[in-house]
Amino acid sequence: MRKARPPHVRDTRESRLLLVLLIAIAFALITVDIRTGEDSPVDGARQAAAAVFGPVEKGVATAVDPVAHAIGAVRDSGERHNRVATLERENAALKAKLGSEDRTRSRIHELDEMLKRAGAGQYGIKGAEVIAIGAAQGFSWTVTIDAGSKDGIERDMTVLNGDGLVGRVTTVGPDTATVLLASDPDFTVGTRLEKTGELGFATGQGDRALSVQMLNGKAKISPGDRLLTFGSRGNKPFVPGVPLGEVVRVDPSGGGLTRTIHVRPFVGFSRLDIVGVVVVPPREDPRDAVLPPKPAPPKPIPTVTVTVTPSPSASGGPADEEES
Repeated sequence: MRKARPPHVRDTRESRLLLVLLIAIAFALITVDIRTGEDSPVDGARQAAAAVFGPVEKGVATAVDPVAHAIGAVRDSGERHNRVATLERENAALKAKLGSEDRTRSRIHELDEMLKRAGAGQYGIKGAEVIAIGAAQGFSWTVTIDAGSKDGIERDMTVLNGDGLVGRVTTVGPDTATVLLASDPDFTVGTRLEKTGELGFATGQGDRALSVQMLNGKAKISPGDRLLTFGSRGNKPFVPGVPLGEVVRVDPSGGGLTRTIHVRPFVGFSRLDIVGVVVVPPREDPRDAVLPPKPAPPKPIPTVTVTVTPSPSASGGPADEEES
């Protein structure tokens, strides 16, 4: 008696046709999503995907990298004051698990710098860790962080780190969120020039310097000048005063009403690790307070001039005459 084939191998031809159809539909949806950006008709599906796959990404990242526990301690610091002893034990276990002391010191320094920036700007932040790069929601310059709606994260919140502006939140799931990076070509943020307050709009250029359109074509700008976020109405998507970058090139004005400059961002988008989401905006614009002090110019080395007066004998003068 011949055995019946198991159900999973039946209708092979129909299964193959179904697979081809699904792939075609997927490519069509990706095309529509990319062309329509944030107004995409599949935005609801994108959020559903974040809700389904977010906990998986978060769980895998936590299992691989126990530093997530330390970031979680920062995230919940306002609610866990009574767990100091527990956190100390967790930190000790964390250091034991990490294989590289240099790596540990680097991340602690990164976290410390972020907290300094947040304190200088009076930003209330939720700490998070980058757990994925290039999310599946259709954007090309994005990261996924291990904090979501359960942590108070909402769409259009500012994201920063110890160096400056990272981006803004675009999609939020219960446990994770997607951040559109400032380097994305669809990213635009209002800027303000340090000290002078000249305004402009910065646009991402991928792995190149940001392009900033200054509203005053006659503004005096030089390489080395620094820019910050101007801030948005209601502080969404951007709070004011977050460091953005440093001017590296100024295009000729050409007599136009505006002027284009090129700004190297402070943040290294290819090496993001620990970030903070601003959940409580500052009460007032911090202005230039969040910018780190500029390094002092090197002190000139003093020079000493020594004048030597030769003696008569050393100068080759006439010798004494012999007595006859």
